Amino acid sequence: MSNATAPSTSPSPVSAQDRLAIFRERRNTSVVQPTGSLALVTTQWVDSEQTIWGVPGVWAPLPVGQSGLRVTAAASDNIVVDGVLVDGEATVAGKDAETPSKIDFSDTLSGFVIAGEDGMYALRVWDANSEAIQNFGGIDAFPYNPEWVITASFTEIPGGTTVGFEHLKDDGKTRELTVPGQITFTKDGIDYNLAAFKSGRALQLVFADATNGDSTYSVGRFLFVAPNPDGSITLDFNHAVLPPCGFSYAFNCPMPPKQNRFTVPIEAGEKNVLAKDGTLLH
Repeated sequence: MSNATAPSTSPSPVSAQDRLAIFRERRNTSVVQPTGSLALVTTQWVDSEQTIWGVPGVWAPLPVGQSGLRVTAAASDNIVVDGVLVDGEATVAGKDAETPSKIDFSDTLSGFVIAGEDGMYALRVWDANSEAIQNFGGIDAFPYNPEWVITASFTEIPGGTTVGFEHLKDDGKTRELTVPGQITFTKDGIDYNLAAFKSGRALQLVFADATNGDSTYSVGRFLFVAPNPDGSITLDFNHAVLPPCGFSYAFNCPMPPKQNRFTVPIEAGEKNVLAKDGTLLH
């Protein structure tokens, strides 16, 4: 009887290229979900009693200080708010409420209400069978590029600071967003000092580079990062993603601030949204 032991079968480490392939597969799947980026068909701000394109009902703002919108509809309109068919009036709580409302218009059409900084609210409508989803061919991206995996320094700013970010549809007005620290590094003899604002537990870097409008989406791209315990921060631009406005005009995307505008091409990450025939979808 042999006493030989079986060889170790521990899994091999996953390569950066393999991790990126998984990431990109998940990205392609996420944008075609019922509330994925390609499903958004309408964002309409409500400042008076009005109808909203593509859905039934009459929508109106609530008194100042209350979250959400009021909808007036007949039972035949088939608007369901939080599981209850609307026959008359109903309050639709916004995303800033403790319990946001969910709206169903049909088997494929849904919605919710978002809050603006000025106290206004908008209805967002999602179509799980949108024309964009039906015609989606994939997200075009650069091959893995190790040159754009950068170890930078993250210096926390006690209490944070604010930086004015323009948004695509805000006519040049800025929104003050919290920047918790500075991201600094040197590449090819150029010093960079980037601003990334808080996005949940991560930091969101909104950047532009010399590829925009040429091989990549014209507005810019996003990179989500998190500081390491040792004070460093890894900027892997291979994981740079297209902003939501690259998938639907119903989104309003932040524009890259001046310090986040690279004069060199960053040939890493996502490039454009493609239709099934290989042309640009958006």
